[in-house]
Amino acid sequence: MDRSGVEAVKARINISDIVRRYVDLKPVSGRWMGACPFHQETKPSMSVNDEEGFFYCFGCQASGDVIDFYGRINGLEFRESLEQLAAEAGIELSNVPRDPHAAERKARKQKLIDMHLESSDWFQRNLRMAAGNHAMKYLTNRGMTQEMIEKFGLGYSPDDWHGLDHFLKTKGRTSEEGVEAGLLSKNDKGNIYDRFRGRLIFPIQNLSGRVIAFGGRIITDGEPKYLNSSDTPIYKKGDHLYGLSLARSTMTRSKRAILTEGYMDVISLHQFGYTDSCGVLGTALTPDQVKRLTGFCSRVDLVFDGDGAGRKAALKSSRMILLQGVACKVVLMPDGEDVDSLLQAKGAEGFEACMSAAPDGLDFCMTTLRDKFAPREIIAWAKSFLSDLSDASLKAYYLPRLAGGLGLSEADFRRDAGAMSPSRNTQQQPQRRQPVKQRQQAGIAVGKDDTDDRYFLRFPIQYPDYVSHLAERGFDRILRTDWAKALWEKLVNTQPGHITSLLNEQEKGFYYRCREEMRSNILSGRDLLDEWNHICNKITFGQDKMNKRQLTEAIRQAQQNGDTHRAMELLALKESRRRDDEQH
Repeated sequence: MDRSGVEAVKARINISDIVRRYVDLKPVSGRWMGACPFHQETKPSMSVNDEEGFFYCFGCQASGDVIDFYGRINGLEFRESLEQLAAEAGIELSNVPRDPHAAERKARKQKLIDMHLESSDWFQRNLRMAAGNHAMKYLTNRGMTQEMIEKFGLGYSPDDWHGLDHFLKTKGRTSEEGVEAGLLSKNDKGNIYDRFRGRLIFPIQNLSGRVIAFGGRIITDGEPKYLNSSDTPIYKKGDHLYGLSLARSTMTRSKRAILTEGYMDVISLHQFGYTDSCGVLGTALTPDQVKRLTGFCSRVDLVFDGDGAGRKAALKSSRMILLQGVACKVVLMPDGEDVDSLLQAKGAEGFEACMSAAPDGLDFCMTTLRDKFAPREIIAWAKSFLSDLSDASLKAYYLPRLAGGLGLSEADFRRDAGAMSPSRNTQQQPQRRQPVKQRQQAGIAVGKDDTDDRYFLRFPIQYPDYVSHLAERGFDRILRTDWAKALWEKLVNTQPGHITSLLNEQEKGFYYRCREEMRSNILSGRDLLDEWNHICNKITFGQDKMNKRQLTEAIRQAQQNGDTHRAMELLALKESRRRDDEQH
């Protein structure tokens, strides 16, 4: 990763300027406050610190720098977020391995994007001309308004084998470039022709609103009914969602996404006021699409047909969304209806009735499992679901609900699933040890050691000038958990102001929380000195405990080896130290 580029972006862009695009911020006591866009919240629970360049939510503990916020709100990977913000700030990302073909690939992608824009304009123009009359009539008969046609950029490709090909050539494009862009097709004989001829066209946009692909629906006889762009250098259908660029602003406010299957379904939902709706693109929902979608919302309402195929898709999709720790509902359409037909026939009231009757995603999964699956398949599904959860706290949340909903003994299921048991029986310790370790590494409190480590680490995080002095005194001796020791190493070995670039998500959350809490409880004068002395005393006490443990172990080893003389010497030393402690 380009560390210098990261720091340059953070130095050039005020985090509040980015956050303000999505959140209404108000000044409060030297910082900005607003409603967090990452969980169900109406009160200003999120703090934005321009001076140190981070945000922190007191409600859901979401936190990070400007790159983290931009990526999370837009459903982007860190690298994508960095590149987009760097381009916006006019910063060249330099400290990365030089790719001699990077400029060539960038120019190639830009050419493909330009070709899609030119094609989209051509398709839209065709829809308004005489050649597109029957396509426009089709949309009108389906109840589509002119506003929605323009909002989604709908178009028409004439039933001409070379109409788009000829148009692109007027723009200086070659037929081979049209094939590479996925706009034209090439058969086994080498003949090139328009891919979407005779179809109603649905432009597919990326999150920046640029057209990167198309979907086409035939409106006369023919197969396939729907035809989508193939994957290209600028488009991978498993990554994108139809209408997401138009819906994301509403999603960040409603904290909800309505996810459905068809192009017309998405457009109808927007037409009837559900502007937080988007759709999958001719394929089953993918983990990448879920990750991108849940960057904008905390709940996904799945809308599928009520037939067997729809229920199967809903089961798979619900599982994928629940694994992300996001709430989910499953809205099944009545037999013979899809979203578009239901809205056109019964309006928003008819759709709301289906929404109101929609079960929670986990309840839907369990009901489907009980009704359609054999007992062994039910157990296998539940175990697989738990094992795929990366967050130990989510496992603790879902396990009793799964057991209760599937009619299983929670104790037996907990044991069989390898989850942490609440029992304190020493024979079950091996089963508990691994989840505890995972929780430590994730920064989740698991006991006194974790609580103590959090207390001690607050001081060097809030008063970084003391880090070197604490290191000299052996601060690491009082830390017990692996995550705390790893964070301390980063604090010691990183220059001030650059630490956050090295922190993982859990460390960032803890770090930013400590910095934010410092605003309301900063120590000075005698209070700061007392805290310093307290920590120094703890370091000394920790060293004494370590010395005693080492001495006890040395005595045990001497006795085990039959070295009576050495054992007596060490016992005398231990007694001498005990007397010294009593005198002091």
